[in-house]
Amino acid sequence: MTRLEERMLAGEYGYAAQKAMEILVALGKIYGAERMIEIRSAQISGVSYSNLGEEGLEFLLKLAEDGCVRVPTTLNPCGMDLEEWREMGIPEDFAEKQLRVIEAYRRLGVEPTLTCTPYLAGNMPEFGDHVAWSESSAVIYINSVIGARTNREGGPSALAAAITGRTPLYGLHLDDARRPTIIVRAPRIGGELDASALGYHVGRILVGGVPLFTGLGAISRDQLKALGAGLASSGGIALFHVEGVTPEAQRYSREHVEDVIEVTENDLRNEIEMLGEEFDEPDLIFVGCPHASIEELTEIYLLLSGRSVSRRFWIFASRAVRAQAERIGLLAKLEELGVRVYCDTCPVVAPLKRLGFKNVLTNSMKAAYYLRSLHEVRVQLKPLRRLVEDAVK
Repeated sequence: MTRLEERMLAGEYGYAAQKAMEILVALGKIYGAERMIEIRSAQISGVSYSNLGEEGLEFLLKLAEDGCVRVPTTLNPCGMDLEEWREMGIPEDFAEKQLRVIEAYRRLGVEPTLTCTPYLAGNMPEFGDHVAWSESSAVIYINSVIGARTNREGGPSALAAAITGRTPLYGLHLDDARRPTIIVRAPRIGGELDASALGYHVGRILVGGVPLFTGLGAISRDQLKALGAGLASSGGIALFHVEGVTPEAQRYSREHVEDVIEVTENDLRNEIEMLGEEFDEPDLIFVGCPHASIEELTEIYLLLSGRSVSRRFWIFASRAVRAQAERIGLLAKLEELGVRVYCDTCPVVAPLKRLGFKNVLTNSMKAAYYLRSLHEVRVQLKPLRRLVEDAVK
């Protein structure tokens, strides 16, 4: 440890820095890290009061008494839209506690971006940057698509790294851990749901490792986002490569990768059918898990073709993307057609049961996986075009 790190651990920089360094030292010992490394940014999960509870809130308030982050730090979604929570139907008692959580993070110097796509909201690492991020879909996106380096941190360890500006040097911060461990031959991607299903299928099979995808053809940024989210939700995977697309795909020789799996279109259809459930009418149709991009908002508007929705149709996006849509007039056009664009939250971390939703329609395998396990709601999966058609009929 450096002299500064030793002084943090000894408590010379206050309670928050000491507790943070204790967490990081413990992690370093568990994973055999030789030293700490400085980080460029952090992304913290565990923001919804539904997940934190009263004990988590009290811990944050204690850290905020003398703590402050040392690097740019952003937040994952919380349990409600901070500005339109009443319109969402959020109960006041939940809103009050959620606002206390956000205020504690503000006092720590954390930027309340409240999005799982911070790379669309100003927190964009560069290739090779070491960071400490804890939102699973964001972790796999920046590791794979950007080529930055982070382990899949938990909320406490990401916060500890933000307070100290450091993280232990192990795992995906090292070259060897980023080598592909298996080749995945897959069909060309037809849309975000196919990408999401491919990730979910491969993650469920591998449950770890670093896949190298071949045969995908041209693939968009949003499809890469969906692919990563599927991998992260079913298999806890934090890095993938796509031949000819991602920045590190050509760095490692395929000759040393012996294992190969084949994925068919039928495999993807089976995953979608197995995770989905049957119901007659959806209580909610939503897009934005992970949070939607400006391209996705534009595509939804074009698919609507001037038709108003007749069912509750919500899009979840970062406040930065919403502001972009507002500047170009897209937000007003969507709202005129009955579509609502909410920020700061998503159904996975919102108190969905208290909002009365039982049947949800979406295009995200990640959302289906967590909505079923965390909220016990029924979920159907359809591609974006069909979601729009169901919303207007």
